[in-house]
Amino acid sequence: MEERLNTLRAGVLGSNDGILTVVGVLVSVAAATADQFMILIAGLADLLACAFSMASGEYASVSTQKDTEKAAVAKEAALLKTDWAGELQAVSDYYRGKGLSKQTAEAIAEDLMNKSPLKTVVRVKYDIELGHYLNPWDAAFASLFAASLGGILPLMAMILTPAGYKWPTTILAVILSSALTGYISSKLGNGLVKVAVIRNIVIGLITIIIHYGVGKLF
Repeated sequence: MEERLNTLRAGVLGSNDGILTVVGVLVSVAAATADQFMILIAGLADLLACAFSMASGEYASVSTQKDTEKAAVAKEAALLKTDWAGELQAVSDYYRGKGLSKQTAEAIAEDLMNKSPLKTVVRVKYDIELGHYLNPWDAAFASLFAASLGGILPLMAMILTPAGYKWPTTILAVILSSALTGYISSKLGNGLVKVAVIRNIVIGLITIIIHYGVGKLF
């Protein structure tokens, strides 16, 4: 479950980044020139760069986290051999911190440590589920796909709609896609849906305004 949630989070982040970076380039170029081919090439180039950048970043980040988790497990496995009493106390303290009495916490700690000591210790001390490591490839592909999907929506709106409608259509595409990523991210993080949606839409519109100004300037 945790692996799936992290993959979904990587996808949401990738999608949001794809929307903002691609629309930024599109708006800048479209404000500077009416050449549709140039706008298309610039948008596609940025879409690919963004997608692969997000994917490689997620791969590196999750790989580092996975290595850290494995190192923590190895450390606790060694401590169980050299300092059993200390590990038992750590588990007991954890349940004392949850509001249980000393006697109850010690009983639970002893029971869990007798059944599955390593699993218990890494869960209590690091919130790691033994054997359930994050997959960097899943996160990378989720980010790659999501960034491409997020970026292609404003690109299609800018390129495929008639000249008289390309700006309102592009803005609408950004609003809808930003609202969707805000909604999904709030659900995954148990946050406030309204706040997340409005925040993403405002950021998207600010991105358009800034990059439009840059395009007009040059």
